[in-house]
Amino acid sequence: MLPLSIGVMGVWISGCGTAQAGVAIAAEPIPVLSVKIVKTFPHDPQAFTQGLEYYGGFLYESTGLKGKSSLRRVAIDTGRVLRSISLSPEDFGEGLTIFQGKIYQLTWLSKTGFIYDLQSFRKMGEFHYESEGWGLTHDEKSLILSDGTNQIQFIDPATFQVRRRLEVYAGREAVVNLNELEYINGQIYANVWHSPRIARIDPHTGQVLAWIDLGMISAKEQREPEGVLNGIAYDHEGDRLFVTGKDWPELLQIKIEEK
Repeated sequence: MLPLSIGVMGVWISGCGTAQAGVAIAAEPIPVLSVKIVKTFPHDPQAFTQGLEYYGGFLYESTGLKGKSSLRRVAIDTGRVLRSISLSPEDFGEGLTIFQGKIYQLTWLSKTGFIYDLQSFRKMGEFHYESEGWGLTHDEKSLILSDGTNQIQFIDPATFQVRRRLEVYAGREAVVNLNELEYINGQIYANVWHSPRIARIDPHTGQVLAWIDLGMISAKEQREPEGVLNGIAYDHEGDRLFVTGKDWPELLQIKIEEK
């Protein structure tokens, strides 16, 4: 774990103070956007949420902790687990994404990810990465992985080689502890571990375009210190944005109040 310090706007950032090479630093303050709750849904209060995705009318969820990690398909309206498999006791489940009809799931320290059939959850293969595994999403061409630093990796889904690395900055400050990810309308949304805010990131420059403030929601839902905000899912067809957290009793559909 990297040394941390509280930085601007109350978000965990590194104190290096070095700008990303070749990226112009915005002079304007980064907007902080509020949200309103549209609807709440039940969520398993014992699901240590590490990865979340909406696909085909269902939620797909990766849960963590050794001996408790799982992959799940969940009915969104009831929170009922429709299908589930457990990971090996030594594996700590992390981020997941669904890409080209397959589920990809990370583990934290094992440097191994799993590939599953979307319908049956049958394991189809494994893949390797050199960093820790935290969050996972994808764009049109690449798997997108966070590893707890300020770097995001764009990975070839055929060879699993890193195509490029993107360093994330808020102005001149490196934003570390990037966690669960979602790619929404050309931008990367990222939970920041132990922060009640989501970073909205430009995937070309790495600059944080806005902070989404979920402080009031986190204060209500978080039950214990590690039960933090972690989980972003987006329904592209229905234009619905969902968030939850580790061991939260609710999944929340939210709407961002754009300035």
